[in-house]
Amino acid sequence: MAFINELQAVGTKSKCANYFLWTAFGFGVVKLTTFVLRFLSLIFDMFLLPPTDYSKYGAGQGSYCVITGASDGIGKEFARQMAAKKFNLLLVSRTLSKLEALKEELQEKFGVTVRVLAFDVSLDDNANYASLQKVCNELPVTVLINNVGQSHSIPVPFLETEEKELRDIITINNTATLLITQSVASSIVRHASKGNTRGLILTMGSFGGLVPTPLLATYSGSKSFLQNWSSALAGELKPANVDVEIVLSYLVTSAMSKIKRSSVMIPNPQNFVKSTLSSVGRRSGAQERFANLTPYWSHALYHFIIEETLGVYSKLVNSINYGFHSSIRQRAIRKAQRMAKSQ
Repeated sequence: MAFINELQAVGTKSKCANYFLWTAFGFGVVKLTTFVLRFLSLIFDMFLLPPTDYSKYGAGQGSYCVITGASDGIGKEFARQMAAKKFNLLLVSRTLSKLEALKEELQEKFGVTVRVLAFDVSLDDNANYASLQKVCNELPVTVLINNVGQSHSIPVPFLETEEKELRDIITINNTATLLITQSVASSIVRHASKGNTRGLILTMGSFGGLVPTPLLATYSGSKSFLQNWSSALAGELKPANVDVEIVLSYLVTSAMSKIKRSSVMIPNPQNFVKSTLSSVGRRSGAQERFANLTPYWSHALYHFIIEETLGVYSKLVNSINYGFHSSIRQRAIRKAQRMAKSQ
């Protein structure tokens, strides 16, 4: 009898083991299947699907695109490429002379109407937002590109961050971006609700917001805020026929990044903006995120690999990020010391 009971116990354990193995196998199949589907989606987004058709946003139909931070770098390139798509433009930036020069260039080259509005977003002046809203209420605005932004001058420990730099980053990246969007979006919603065109709001995000970034803590937090805000706004404005997306990028050659030479991982503004505008409506590397777009191919692959392996919030990724920016900080300090000695 004891022998029979022992056999029954062994059989029960065997059944439990089989159930466990089959369950684990099932989860493995599901996990592998979803991984393959996300990877195939990534390949289609980056290399196989046709570029975004901007006629649905009013290209060539007299519609306006508002671009902030438009006088230099990525913002200037957005202006050129949106003008090439036959959008009229309202360009917003701090330096009027640069805006006027760009206005003449774009009107002469592309035959579009360009209006400019100069103000310093770091001042957070309500009169500036009121002026922007007044101009937009008079125009058929269908697209807003929130490009204005600021980072730290060099990587810096949070406890050593100067108050002005901290406040400027939060004001420019967050407060100003939100109030500019409120000022412009009502016009976009009004025109999109007529049903002839869709609306589009693009906001420049960053890998600094995707991955917590030591020594750029304030900037990293400000861009993380924009990710969640933009995704929430996407849900709110979808019924109003307005597409809202945050654009995630790694490094791009620009005045903000202080990088002058492009590479496989660091495109120039022209190539980055081209990939962004071609990919609107898709996720590319941001396969797991609603209303997020990682448009440049090497950035998309990098994003996908991080998400599918270690994860953006892992301790190892945090440590690697710290070491990378610590090295940048040390090089910047040594450069400043050399320049000080040479003067």
